[in-house]
Amino acid sequence: MVHVRLARMAFLGSPWINQQDCRRTTPSVMHRFMDKIFVDLPRLTLASASHIRSQLLDQLGIAHHQRPVRIDEAAIRDALLQDGATPRDIADALAEFKARKADQGGLTLGCDQILSLKTDIFAKPSDRQDAQDQLSRLSGQTHHLYSAAVIHEDGAPVWRHVGHARMTMHKLTSDEIESYLDQAWPTVQGSVGAYQAEALGARLFSRIDGDWFSVLGLPLLEISSYLRLRGWRFS
Repeated sequence: MVHVRLARMAFLGSPWINQQDCRRTTPSVMHRFMDKIFVDLPRLTLASASHIRSQLLDQLGIAHHQRPVRIDEAAIRDALLQDGATPRDIADALAEFKARKADQGGLTLGCDQILSLKTDIFAKPSDRQDAQDQLSRLSGQTHHLYSAAVIHEDGAPVWRHVGHARMTMHKLTSDEIESYLDQAWPTVQGSVGAYQAEALGARLFSRIDGDWFSVLGLPLLEISSYLRLRGWRFS
């Protein structure tokens, strides 16, 4: 890694180090010095407990830490629906609420995903029966996923994007749904629609159109492009 090589060079040339003792320097001393070097590297705060969102950022080399926050999503969603908000707008608003609550300075990323089927909006299933009901309603239908991302900086939103995907599900029998949930539950309890398309849920679909990263819950390419424009140093 370039940053590691630079840190090692800085370590060897540092006035804090007795140059005659460099060869005897232990790895633990080197690591403490590198911590001083890296402390100022940019880090993103991810306002989410999602493992896959964190994994996607890691894979792209976006240093971050997770700071999950709790908001009353149901109350906010219901209020927005009463005001005539679209599913896209609701996802965007919820992502901003999360980013704002987690913002403690620097860049904070809030995310939310909304599933809509015609005029209905789905929440995460409350129990296995609810998951079965959701899958029965989605069976043989095309629904929409809206994945919103909002970046806050020092108390204000500075960037936002909503990705979109169309998801067409096979016509499923009740036995197929039961068999799927026997294997996937309770892992999918944290997923709207009671599926994870990147895992066993892939077999439920006949067609997926749109941004794959938005299916996973994070419009990654757009986030990466924004950070590049800011001169972000990827690790």
